[in-house]
Amino acid sequence: MYSSSSEFTSSSDEELIEMVRRRRHPKVFNERRNPFNQFSDEEFFDRFRFTKDGVNEILGYIDDTIKFDSARNQCLTPMNQLLLTLRFYASGCMLISAGDFIGVTKATAGRIIKKETVNEIRDIQAGFYEIARFPKVIGNHDAELYRNRKGYFSYNVQTTCDYNLKITNIVARWPGSTHDQTIFNNSRLKTKLESGIYNDCFLLGDNGYRNSNYLLTPLLQPHTAAEEKYNSCHIITRNTVERQYGILQRRFPILSLGMRERASLGMRVNKETAKIIFVATAVLHNIAINRNEPLPIQEDILVEAADAFNEGNNEANNNTRQRLIQNYFQNLL
Repeated sequence: MYSSSSEFTSSSDEELIEMVRRRRHPKVFNERRNPFNQFSDEEFFDRFRFTKDGVNEILGYIDDTIKFDSARNQCLTPMNQLLLTLRFYASGCMLISAGDFIGVTKATAGRIIKKETVNEIRDIQAGFYEIARFPKVIGNHDAELYRNRKGYFSYNVQTTCDYNLKITNIVARWPGSTHDQTIFNNSRLKTKLESGIYNDCFLLGDNGYRNSNYLLTPLLQPHTAAEEKYNSCHIITRNTVERQYGILQRRFPILSLGMRERASLGMRVNKETAKIIFVATAVLHNIAINRNEPLPIQEDILVEAADAFNEGNNEANNNTRQRLIQNYFQNLL
């Protein structure tokens, strides 16, 4: 296990900043240090939140899309662009200009955050079942509020994750004032669920969502032992999405620190750039899970509790949940 540093204005950061500044003066050709040689494995992970092998794998996904056609003006190499971006995600400090900032293409994101095959869905259901015996679950669903550099909640990002904490769906285009249910109502994921493409499978959500035949929420006031059992299994199983958000923010503190700007380098994290950051860090998170990359040691992130959605007396929303309680959870007692 590697430790993480809380000091974001280290000499290594200053060297990276100086490297960018030198690039703006092409007549000065100073030799750039190679972080792979400069830092030990622990120091490298501490700064970039990935092992050296992990960084090389990430570069393989994006190398062809970020190469410059010209060597003029001391253009940063793809590896240096990647390392500067990872350092930004790891510290929240702006070390790069907008032109050097790395996102991911839709094709790359699609390869890593992808639609599951039939066999993968079965494996996901089995994985969730092993947690607390909740049947037919294909994902845990939630939305998280993120702050801007002034501390206000500017972004509400919706994700779905599997039992391994891998992100299987992300929506990162809504302002922080948007209700979780509104984001879900306007998502492609809901359209797919309503079309029956997942055929008798469930997402688990908190009470920020409306209960339905494909998105199950806890009972606000359980009365029977079977209802208590349902709620208990639901809470334990759904915990993976809370852990996913916590781990995502531990690995990439830019998400919890707020989108700050470094005016001296002329870059501002606007809404479009923030969307790029959310999707890119989700992709990197999945790569880290696939590679079993270590986690930085850091204090746990406080997860905001969701406001309960007012379901009213819509019995149609509750029929599937009630049948599951009566026909399945009752038998677990």
